[in-house]
Amino acid sequence: MKKILMIATGGTIASDKNEKSGKLASGVLTGEDIIEYCDVPVSIQVKVDSIFQKASMHLNFSDLIKIKEKLDEYLNKEAYDGIVITQGTDTLEEASYFMHLISNYRIPIVFTGSQRSPKEVGTDSFINIKNAILAACSEDLKDVGVTVVFNERIFHSRYVRKEHASNIQGFNAFGYGYLGIIDNDTVRVFQKPTYREYFELKNELPSVDIIKVYMEADGKYIHAAIESGVDGLVLEGVGRGQVAKEMMPAIKECIRKGIKVVITTSAVEGEVYPTYDYEGSTYDLMENGVLLGRDYDSKKARIKLLVGIANNAELDHLFDI
Repeated sequence: MKKILMIATGGTIASDKNEKSGKLASGVLTGEDIIEYCDVPVSIQVKVDSIFQKASMHLNFSDLIKIKEKLDEYLNKEAYDGIVITQGTDTLEEASYFMHLISNYRIPIVFTGSQRSPKEVGTDSFINIKNAILAACSEDLKDVGVTVVFNERIFHSRYVRKEHASNIQGFNAFGYGYLGIIDNDTVRVFQKPTYREYFELKNELPSVDIIKVYMEADGKYIHAAIESGVDGLVLEGVGRGQVAKEMMPAIKECIRKGIKVVITTSAVEGEVYPTYDYEGSTYDLMENGVLLGRDYDSKKARIKLLVGIANNAELDHLFDI
């Protein structure tokens, strides 16, 4: 008998129609309401805790830390073979990676959600939960960290992105692929990451913003971030990691003030690299103290910078892996 702990937090996967507006109300249903329709094998015992009933855009890092504390509480009392966390899809890629970085459990932790509500025709709610539970039971996913199960595929939280606003094939990991699949209730893992990271949160999480780069961008949003008191800034650059030259004075001001700045790329694949030497190039940014975010997308880079600062980590090498 396998034992799985399922933490429910709301989202489309727990939604129902609002009778007044006819639109979906996120997080109306509890995990207990949903689990009975998931056709979980009798050989698996599932403990459900509906800790939140929120839209995923209403979740915050304090909520995620509370979930981590709840996991610690459960796992200190009894043994579980795996953990499933259900939530809305809009912040699932961020929440899952944050949990990956602050967790050091050997057992699998699997996030899932749905693109359609439980009462819609063709809902993916129940099958995604069932598949997430099956994946959480897998011995092959031990020591892998946090994964995301969606539409029968298993993705690592480090690279997963929401690729479609509504289609049930909602997530992908461009250029890296999925770790495995769930087919006819059988979990098949084809590949695993070669390293694992863990960051203990020694301090409160800092304030880190993301600013997108585009043609004729200037420094006004960077100045606004500085004035708001940010501790870090992620720039979503273009190509190999370039920014508009008009942004450079504000970027240099950030560095002078001790604000950590990371450059990423808006390209779906590939990493930032100092290929060119001109004002606003990745080389120019690097020479002025900006950290290169390698192949991290801007959201994942923000998450890693947050936990890195809170961990007192050596930030110059934060994005080396």
